[in-house]
Amino acid sequence: MKLRKFMSFFVVAVMVLGIVLGFTACGKKQTQSENTVVVYSPNEADINDKLVNMFQTETGIKVQVITAGTADLLNRIKAESGNSLGDVMFGGGAESLQAFSQYFEAYTTSEDASLPDGMKAKDHVWNGFSALPMVIMYNKSMVKDADAPKSWADLTDPKWKGKISFTDPNKSGSAYTQMITMYEAEGGWDFVQKFINNLDNKVESSSSNVPKKVSDGEFPIGVTLEESAQKYVVNGANVGYVYPSDGTSAVPDGIALIKGAKDPIAAKKFIDFMVGKEAQSVLPETFQRRSVRSDVASPKGLTEIKDIKLVAYDFDFAANQKTQNLQKWNDMYIK
Repeated sequence: MKLRKFMSFFVVAVMVLGIVLGFTACGKKQTQSENTVVVYSPNEADINDKLVNMFQTETGIKVQVITAGTADLLNRIKAESGNSLGDVMFGGGAESLQAFSQYFEAYTTSEDASLPDGMKAKDHVWNGFSALPMVIMYNKSMVKDADAPKSWADLTDPKWKGKISFTDPNKSGSAYTQMITMYEAEGGWDFVQKFINNLDNKVESSSSNVPKKVSDGEFPIGVTLEESAQKYVVNGANVGYVYPSDGTSAVPDGIALIKGAKDPIAAKKFIDFMVGKEAQSVLPETFQRRSVRSDVASPKGLTEIKDIKLVAYDFDFAANQKTQNLQKWNDMYIK
Protein backbone atom coordinates (compact mmCIF):
# COMPACT_ATOMS: atom_id res chain seq x y z
CA MET A 1 0.00 0.00 0.00
CA LYS A 2 2.80 2.38 0.93
CA LEU A 3 4.57 1.48 -2.34
CA ARG A 4 1.43 2.34 -4.35
CA LYS A 5 1.06 5.70 -2.55
CA PHE A 6 4.76 6.41 -3.18
CA MET A 7 4.42 5.54 -6.88
CA SER A 8 1.31 7.73 -7.23
CA PHE A 9 3.10 10.62 -5.58
CA PHE A 10 6.13 10.07 -7.82
CA VAL A 11 4.03 10.09 -10.98
CA VAL A 12 2.25 13.30 -9.95
CA ALA A 13 5.56 14.93 -9.06
CA VAL A 14 7.03 14.02 -12.45
CA MET A 15 3.94 15.40 -14.23
CA VAL A 16 4.11 18.65 -12.29
CA LEU A 17 7.82 18.96 -12.97
CA GLY A 18 7.18 18.32 -16.66
CA ILE A 19 4.56 21.03 -16.79
CA VAL A 20 6.87 23.49 -15.04
CA LEU A 21 9.71 22.68 -17.40
CA GLY A 22 7.35 22.95 -20.33
CA PHE A 23 6.27 26.42 -19.30
CA THR A 24 9.90 27.39 -18.77
CA ALA A 25 10.86 26.12 -22.20
CA CYS A 26 7.92 27.90 -23.77
CA GLY A 27 8.96 31.05 -21.98
CA LYS A 28 12.47 30.78 -23.42
CA LYS A 29 11.13 30.17 -26.91
CA GLN A 30 8.85 33.15 -26.60
CA THR A 31 11.72 35.34 -25.48
CA GLN A 32 13.80 34.20 -28.46
CA SER A 33 10.98 34.80 -30.92
CA GLU A 34 10.46 38.29 -29.51
CA ASN A 35 14.20 38.99 -29.95
CA THR A 36 13.52 40.27 -33.45
CA VAL A 37 14.35 43.68 -34.89
CA VAL A 38 11.91 45.06 -37.46
CA VAL A 39 13.74 47.15 -40.04
CA TYR A 40 12.16 49.59 -42.50
CA SER A 41 14.48 50.04 -45.47
CA PRO A 42 14.57 51.60 -48.94
CA ASN A 43 17.94 49.96 -49.62
CA GLU A 44 18.45 47.69 -52.59
CA ALA A 45 17.86 44.03 -51.79
CA ASP A 46 21.46 42.92 -52.31
CA ILE A 47 22.73 45.32 -49.65
CA ASN A 48 20.10 44.29 -47.11
CA ASP A 49 20.47 40.58 -47.84
CA LYS A 50 24.23 40.60 -47.35
CA LEU A 51 24.44 42.80 -44.26
CA VAL A 52 21.32 41.50 -42.52
CA ASN A 53 22.55 37.92 -42.88
CA MET A 54 25.90 38.97 -41.41
CA PHE A 55 24.14 40.59 -38.45
CA GLN A 56 21.88 37.59 -37.80
CA THR A 57 24.83 35.19 -37.91
CA GLU A 58 26.90 37.38 -35.62
CA THR A 59 24.24 38.13 -33.00
CA GLY A 60 21.56 35.45 -33.29
CA ILE A 61 18.98 38.24 -33.46
CA LYS A 62 16.34 37.78 -36.13
CA VAL A 63 15.59 40.59 -38.56
CA GLN A 64 12.36 41.31 -40.39
CA VAL A 65 12.93 43.72 -43.28
CA ILE A 66 10.07 45.75 -44.72
CA THR A 67 11.02 47.53 -47.95
CA ALA A 68 9.52 50.52 -49.75
CA GLY A 69 10.59 53.98 -50.90
CA THR A 70 12.02 56.40 -48.37
CA ALA A 71 8.97 58.68 -48.41
CA ASP A 72 6.51 55.81 -47.99
CA LEU A 73 8.44 54.38 -45.05
CA LEU A 74 8.81 57.72 -43.29
CA ASN A 75 5.11 58.38 -43.66
CA ARG A 76 4.43 54.92 -42.27
CA ILE A 77 6.60 55.69 -39.24
CA LYS A 78 4.67 58.92 -38.77
CA ALA A 79 1.32 57.10 -39.03
CA GLU A 80 2.46 54.48 -36.48
CA SER A 81 3.66 57.10 -33.99
CA GLY A 82 2.68 56.02 -30.48
CA ASN A 83 2.35 52.40 -31.57
CA SER A 84 5.44 51.77 -33.63
CA LEU A 85 5.61 48.48 -35.52
CA GLY A 86 9.18 49.11 -36.65
CA ASP A 87 12.43 49.41 -34.70
CA VAL A 88 14.95 50.86 -37.16
CA MET A 89 14.90 53.02 -40.28
CA PHE A 90 17.80 51.74 -42.37
CA GLY A 91 18.58 53.94 -45.38
CA GLY A 92 17.18 57.08 -46.93
CA GLY A 93 18.88 60.45 -47.28
CA ALA A 94 19.98 61.96 -43.99
CA GLU A 95 18.03 65.15 -44.62
CA SER A 96 14.88 63.09 -45.15
CA LEU A 97 15.44 61.38 -41.79
CA GLN A 98 16.15 64.74 -40.18
CA ALA A 99 12.86 66.09 -41.51
CA PHE A 100 11.10 63.32 -39.55
CA SER A 101 13.40 63.59 -36.50
CA GLN A 102 10.47 63.84 -34.07
CA TYR A 103 9.72 60.19 -34.80
CA PHE A 104 13.25 58.99 -34.00
CA GLU A 105 15.08 58.44 -30.73
CA ALA A 106 18.54 59.96 -30.32
CA TYR A 107 21.19 57.25 -30.02
CA THR A 108 24.94 57.64 -29.72
CA THR A 109 26.30 54.47 -31.25
CA SER A 110 29.22 52.59 -29.74
CA GLU A 111 31.09 53.39 -32.99
CA ASP A 112 30.63 57.16 -32.62
CA ALA A 113 34.35 57.95 -32.38
CA SER A 114 34.90 56.59 -35.92
CA LEU A 115 32.11 58.68 -37.49
CA PRO A 116 33.33 62.13 -38.58
CA ASP A 117 31.22 65.25 -38.18
CA GLY A 118 28.80 65.49 -41.09
CA MET A 119 28.31 61.73 -41.04
CA LYS A 120 25.98 61.87 -38.03
CA ALA A 121 23.41 64.25 -36.63
CA LYS A 122 24.66 66.67 -34.01
CA ASP A 123 21.99 65.34 -31.65
CA HIS A 124 22.53 61.74 -32.82
CA VAL A 125 18.94 61.38 -34.01
CA TRP A 126 20.44 59.64 -37.06
CA ASN A 127 23.84 58.18 -37.89
CA GLY A 128 25.31 57.94 -41.36
CA PHE A 129 25.48 54.61 -43.21
CA SER A 130 27.29 55.48 -46.44
CA ALA A 131 28.41 58.63 -48.24
CA LEU A 132 26.64 59.08 -51.57
CA PRO A 133 27.93 61.49 -54.24
CA MET A 134 25.42 62.24 -57.01
CA VAL A 135 26.40 61.77 -60.66
CA ILE A 136 25.15 62.01 -64.22
CA MET A 137 25.20 58.56 -65.85
CA TYR A 138 25.16 57.92 -69.60
CA ASN A 139 24.91 55.02 -72.02
CA LYS A 140 28.10 54.89 -74.12
CA SER A 141 26.31 53.18 -77.01
CA MET A 142 24.02 56.20 -77.28
CA VAL A 143 26.25 59.05 -76.11
CA LYS A 144 29.93 59.61 -76.87
CA ASP A 145 32.12 60.47 -73.92
CA ALA A 146 32.82 63.91 -75.38
CA ASP A 147 29.10 64.60 -75.82
CA ALA A 148 27.97 63.47 -72.37
CA PRO A 149 26.60 66.18 -70.05
CA LYS A 150 29.39 67.56 -67.87
CA SER A 151 27.27 69.70 -65.56
CA TRP A 152 23.76 70.10 -64.16
CA ALA A 153 23.39 73.07 -66.51
CA ASP A 154 23.95 70.75 -69.49
CA LEU A 155 20.81 68.82 -68.53
CA THR A 156 18.66 71.76 -69.63
CA ASP A 157 19.96 71.56 -73.21
CA PRO A 158 16.93 71.02 -75.52
CA LYS A 159 18.68 68.01 -77.11
CA TRP A 160 18.08 66.06 -73.89
CA LYS A 161 14.36 66.84 -73.63
CA GLY A 162 12.49 63.66 -72.70
CA LYS A 163 15.76 61.73 -72.64
CA ILE A 164 16.69 62.06 -68.95
CA SER A 165 15.87 59.34 -66.43
CA PHE A 166 15.11 60.95 -63.06
CA THR A 167 13.13 59.77 -60.05
CA ASP A 168 10.19 61.62 -58.52
CA PRO A 169 11.66 63.30 -55.39
CA ASN A 170 8.34 62.67 -53.65
CA LYS A 171 9.15 58.95 -53.88
CA SER A 172 12.91 58.87 -53.44
CA GLY A 173 15.18 60.36 -50.81
CA SER A 174 18.15 60.31 -53.19
CA ALA A 175 16.15 62.15 -55.88
CA TYR A 176 15.22 64.77 -53.31
CA THR A 177 18.93 65.22 -52.55
CA GLN A 178 19.63 65.53 -56.27
CA MET A 179 16.95 68.20 -56.63
CA ILE A 180 18.39 70.26 -53.76
CA THR A 181 21.91 69.75 -55.14
CA MET A 182 20.84 71.24 -58.47
CA TYR A 183 19.11 74.06 -56.61
CA GLU A 184 22.33 74.84 -54.74
CA ALA A 185 24.65 74.43 -57.75
CA GLU A 186 22.64 76.58 -60.14
CA GLY A 187 21.25 79.23 -57.83
CA GLY A 188 17.61 78.44 -57.20
CA TRP A 189 14.22 77.30 -58.39
CA ASP A 190 14.43 78.88 -61.85
CA PHE A 191 16.97 76.26 -62.82
CA VAL A 192 14.92 73.45 -61.28
CA GLN A 193 11.97 74.60 -63.40
CA LYS A 194 14.10 74.42 -66.56
CA PHE A 195 15.23 70.93 -65.58
CA ILE A 196 11.64 69.83 -64.96
CA ASN A 197 10.64 71.16 -68.37
CA ASN A 198 13.36 69.05 -69.99
CA LEU A 199 12.08 65.89 -68.26
CA ASP A 200 9.01 66.22 -70.48
CA ASN A 201 6.65 64.74 -67.84
CA LYS A 202 8.73 61.58 -67.43
CA VAL A 203 9.81 60.57 -63.92
CA GLU A 204 10.63 57.23 -62.33
CA SER A 205 8.81 55.78 -59.32
CA SER A 206 11.98 54.18 -57.90
CA SER A 207 15.59 55.35 -57.87
CA SER A 208 16.80 51.87 -58.87
CA ASN A 209 15.06 52.31 -62.23
CA VAL A 210 17.45 55.05 -63.33
CA PRO A 211 20.74 53.13 -63.71
CA LYS A 212 18.90 50.11 -65.09
CA LYS A 213 17.08 52.08 -67.77
CA VAL A 214 20.24 53.94 -68.77
CA SER A 215 22.18 50.67 -68.96
CA ASP A 216 19.37 49.02 -70.96
CA GLY A 217 19.24 51.92 -73.41
CA GLU A 218 15.75 53.13 -72.53
CA PHE A 219 17.29 56.52 -71.73
CA PRO A 220 20.66 57.88 -72.89
CA ILE A 221 21.32 59.72 -69.61
CA GLY A 222 20.13 59.72 -66.01
CA VAL A 223 20.77 61.23 -62.59
CA THR A 224 21.73 58.66 -60.00
CA LEU A 225 23.99 57.71 -57.09
CA GLU A 226 27.70 57.20 -57.65
CA GLU A 227 27.52 53.67 -56.23
CA SER A 228 24.64 52.70 -58.54
CA ALA A 229 26.52 53.89 -61.63
CA GLN A 230 29.82 52.39 -60.50
CA LYS A 231 28.18 49.03 -59.88
CA TYR A 232 27.11 48.87 -63.54
CA VAL A 233 30.60 49.89 -64.67
CA VAL A 234 32.23 47.17 -62.55
CA ASN A 235 29.77 44.59 -63.88
CA GLY A 236 30.73 45.38 -67.47
CA ALA A 237 27.82 47.56 -68.64
CA ASN A 238 28.68 49.98 -71.45
CA VAL A 239 28.04 53.07 -69.34
CA GLY A 240 29.95 55.97 -67.87
CA TYR A 241 29.29 58.77 -65.44
CA VAL A 242 30.52 62.22 -64.49
CA TYR A 243 30.63 64.34 -61.36
CA PRO A 244 28.91 67.59 -62.40
CA SER A 245 31.48 70.34 -62.86
CA ASP A 246 29.18 72.92 -61.28
CA GLY A 247 29.24 70.92 -58.04
CA THR A 248 27.60 67.83 -56.62
CA SER A 249 26.80 66.62 -53.11
CA ALA A 250 27.89 63.69 -50.96
CA VAL A 251 25.15 63.66 -48.33
CA PRO A 252 25.05 60.37 -46.40
CA ASP A 253 22.09 58.11 -46.18
CA GLY A 254 21.28 57.25 -42.60
CA ILE A 255 20.16 54.77 -39.99
CA ALA A 256 17.94 55.73 -37.05
CA LEU A 257 16.22 54.28 -34.01
CA ILE A 258 12.44 54.60 -34.30
CA LYS A 259 10.84 56.19 -31.26
CA GLY A 260 8.82 53.64 -29.30
CA ALA A 261 10.67 50.67 -30.79
CA LYS A 262 9.36 47.38 -29.41
CA ASP A 263 12.88 45.99 -29.01
CA PRO A 264 15.24 48.95 -28.55
CA ILE A 265 18.10 46.77 -27.28
CA ALA A 266 18.15 44.66 -30.45
CA ALA A 267 17.61 47.79 -32.54
CA LYS A 268 20.66 49.50 -31.02
CA LYS A 269 22.77 46.40 -31.65
CA PHE A 270 21.62 46.51 -35.29
CA ILE A 271 22.66 50.15 -35.62
CA ASP A 272 26.03 49.51 -33.94
CA PHE A 273 26.69 46.63 -36.32
CA MET A 274 25.76 48.53 -39.48
CA VAL A 275 28.11 51.42 -38.69
CA GLY A 276 30.77 49.07 -37.31
CA LYS A 277 33.97 48.33 -39.20
CA GLU A 278 33.01 44.80 -40.28
CA ALA A 279 29.83 45.87 -42.08
CA GLN A 280 31.29 49.16 -43.30
CA SER A 281 34.24 47.35 -44.88
CA VAL A 282 31.80 45.38 -47.04
CA LEU A 283 30.43 48.58 -48.60
CA PRO A 284 33.47 49.49 -50.74
CA GLU A 285 34.53 45.90 -51.37
CA THR A 286 31.16 44.57 -52.52
CA PHE A 287 28.82 47.46 -53.27
CA GLN A 288 31.08 50.27 -54.53
CA ARG A 289 29.82 52.48 -51.70
CA ARG A 290 31.87 54.90 -49.66
CA SER A 291 31.94 54.16 -45.95
CA VAL A 292 31.07 56.86 -43.42
CA ARG A 293 33.88 55.66 -41.16
CA SER A 294 37.22 57.44 -41.00
CA ASP A 295 39.11 54.13 -40.88
CA VAL A 296 37.63 52.46 -43.99
CA ALA A 297 39.09 53.25 -47.44
CA SER A 298 36.97 54.30 -50.42
CA PRO A 299 36.26 51.79 -53.20
CA LYS A 300 39.17 51.23 -55.57
CA GLY A 301 39.03 53.26 -58.77
CA LEU A 302 36.77 56.01 -57.44
CA THR A 303 37.76 59.66 -57.48
CA GLU A 304 38.80 60.88 -54.05
CA ILE A 305 36.19 63.07 -52.38
CA LYS A 306 38.76 65.88 -52.07
CA ASP A 307 39.03 65.94 -55.88
CA ILE A 308 35.25 66.23 -56.46
CA LYS A 309 33.73 69.71 -56.54
CA LEU A 310 31.02 69.82 -53.87
CA VAL A 311 28.28 72.41 -53.49
CA ALA A 312 27.70 74.20 -50.20
CA TYR A 313 24.79 71.90 -49.43
CA ASP A 314 22.40 73.58 -46.99
CA PHE A 315 21.42 70.60 -44.89
CA ASP A 316 19.09 72.57 -42.62
CA PHE A 317 17.23 74.02 -45.61
CA ALA A 318 16.90 70.57 -47.16
CA ALA A 319 15.68 68.98 -43.92
CA ASN A 320 13.60 71.67 -42.25
CA GLN A 321 11.83 72.83 -45.40
CA LYS A 322 11.39 69.48 -47.11
CA THR A 323 7.58 69.71 -47.24
CA GLN A 324 7.73 73.19 -48.79
CA ASN A 325 10.49 72.17 -51.21
CA LEU A 326 8.54 69.18 -52.45
CA GLN A 327 5.45 71.32 -52.83
CA LYS A 328 7.53 73.73 -54.93
CA TRP A 329 8.60 70.82 -57.14
CA ASN A 330 4.99 69.63 -57.48
CA ASP A 331 3.74 73.08 -58.39
CA MET A 332 6.40 73.44 -61.08
CA TYR A 333 5.95 69.90 -62.37
CA ILE A 334 2.23 70.27 -63.08
CA LYS A 335 2.56 73.64 -64.86
